[in-house]
Amino acid sequence: MKYYVIAGEASGDLHGSRLIREISLLDPAAEFRCWGGDRMQQAGGVIIKHYRDLAFMGFLEVLLNLRTILRNIKFCKEDLVAWKPDAVILVDYPGFNMRIAEFAHKLGFRVIYYISPQMWAWRQKRVHKVHKRTDLAFVVLPFEKDFHAKFGYHVEFVGHPLLDSVNEFHPDPQFRQLNNLSEKPIIAIVPGSRKQEISRILPIMLSIVPNFEQYQFVIAGVSSLDESFYQKFQKGQKIRIITGNTYDLIHISDAAVVTSGTATLETALIGTPQVVCYRMSFLTALLAWIVVKVENISLVNLVLGRRSVAELIQYRFTKNSLSRELRLILDDPETKKRLQDDYHEMRIKLGEKGASAKAARLIVDKLKTEPNL
Repeated sequence: MKYYVIAGEASGDLHGSRLIREISLLDPAAEFRCWGGDRMQQAGGVIIKHYRDLAFMGFLEVLLNLRTILRNIKFCKEDLVAWKPDAVILVDYPGFNMRIAEFAHKLGFRVIYYISPQMWAWRQKRVHKVHKRTDLAFVVLPFEKDFHAKFGYHVEFVGHPLLDSVNEFHPDPQFRQLNNLSEKPIIAIVPGSRKQEISRILPIMLSIVPNFEQYQFVIAGVSSLDESFYQKFQKGQKIRIITGNTYDLIHISDAAVVTSGTATLETALIGTPQVVCYRMSFLTALLAWIVVKVENISLVNLVLGRRSVAELIQYRFTKNSLSRELRLILDDPETKKRLQDDYHEMRIKLGEKGASAKAARLIVDKLKTEPNL
């Protein structure tokens, strides 16, 4: 069968790649045409648009890049019609994918939403649009199934695919030596994957370096961005940038400073104490303040249903506040113990491993046994 898979950011590329591999095991003749990244390509997908050209987040960023976004939507619609897939699989990325879902569903394509949009956070009534435009929807957080049920809809909860990624991670005992890192303890800087968010967040993260002279800081880079992009924020500092080995870096670090997103969950699953940070444009922050319905933004706190890891958002994200919270998780044994206990509770709530395999089995079975879903 022919699968058209759309992911618009690094986390979607990771989750999409795992799903592609699992579908391929069940459907050896499967063909995948993708919007995604290097991981999806390595899994066997043909990449027609890389996510580095798609990752616009926030009201102002979308407005400034509206022409590009509309051009991408137009191209995607034309490409779908030309390729005629058996199924369109959408991976998160709701601003773009919801439009494609509406178009594809009207034309009779079978639409599957893998990692459904987080509508519980804001504009909850979008849940009706998701189910009108899709034939099958999956969620990966335990409380999301009840959220959809509240509106009368069924979704498949398969667990979180990051459980598989982290469970399959085997730390490299030579990582420190291979990357010429000194014996000083490490603080990992995980600034995200989008240029816009890194540009706002990384300078503040790096501002604390002089306050922690006994530690070495290392930036976790992403393969879609050159080292020169990170270096321009260092202002004379010589901070190592390691690309493509984020799990190993987080694993050997005493603490991590992490941009809110998938990486906060990965850091918790690996077990490293963290401080979560985020900063948006003023207009985006104002809009979020008006419409967002959740108190926490990090996935760790959302899964737990309470504040566990520190969140420094917008005006609370400063050099002084970051230094203070980082000192707490580095120096206070009680805080470290509480975080580890919370991480353990979070793992239990996330459910069992095998999310990608479960989703792949449900997708392939549905397509084979129910041609019209």
